[in-house]
Parts: sequence; structure tokens; C-alpha cells
Amino acid sequence: MRDEEAVRRFVERMGRMLAAMGVPPMAARVLLTVMTAEEDALSAADLAERLGASSGAISGAVRYLVDMDLLRREPVPGSRRDLYLLSGQSWWEATMSKMNRLQLIVDTVDEGIAAVGGTDSRPGHGMAEMRDFFAFCHDEILLMMERWERQKPVRD
Repeated sequence: MRDEEAVRRFVERMGRMLAAMGVPPMAARVLLTVMTAEEDALSAADLAERLGASSGAISGAVRYLVDMDLLRREPVPGSRRDLYLLSGQSWWEATMSKMNRLQLIVDTVDEGIAAVGGTDSRPGHGMAEMRDFFAFCHDEILLMMERWERQKPVRD
């Protein structure tokens, strides 16, 4: 039997954990509220009511989650309202879709290195370490994701 108070505590606790990892706090709470809902989709008004949050806070959170491919916006036919539901992508797929951001950082730092006179300059040396770190993270995350895809459990 569903325990609404326990669900609320879970959403708040897990939301704080995700926020500590860099997810905006309201976005974390919105994602977890949609994830734990019995309904397939929730409106912004539903989310605001369940979270005791303003419509502006909900709007910013869903915009972030849609951009991260974790939520999908579905218009309600004949209405100006939208419903929000899980995107259908797994965490793996959402992460993979954002991997190009790490490569973009690498490419942009390369431009900066060229602008400061190359890796032999003092700032270029430090920037090269930054570039190399993000390139390493990109490559390692790709390898990790490939391993996850091979070993993840299949759920119905």
C-alpha cells in the first residue's frame, strides 16, 4: 500500500542528494515527484500543489529537466496547459545525449589555449590540464556507459 508521507520524505531526501550533486534543487524535486506519481503525467499546477512551490519555480525546473531529456512536455489538446512526464529515456540515454557538452568544453578550451599563445605559455599550460581532464572524463564516461549497457538489468 502506498504511503504518501513516506513518498514525500523520499522526494525531499533524494532531492537534497541530487542537489548536492549539482542538480538544481527544485528540478530534483520536480523530477522525483513525476517519477513517484501514480499518474503518467502531471501538470505544472499539479507539481506546484504537491511541492508547495510557485509556478515560476516549477517553470524553471521543468525547462531544465526537458533540456536534460529527463522530462517530456506534452501539450493538452484544446488547452494552453502542458503535461510533464518522464521522457522515456533511461538515465543512460539522457547522460549519453549530453556527452557532447564535455567535448564542447574540450574544443572551447583548445580555442582558449590558442588565444593565450599555446600550451607553452603559463595560462596555456594550466588550460591544457583542464582540457585534458575533461577529455579524460568524456572518454571514461563513454567506457563506463558501454559497460553499463552490457550489464544493466532488463526490466519490463
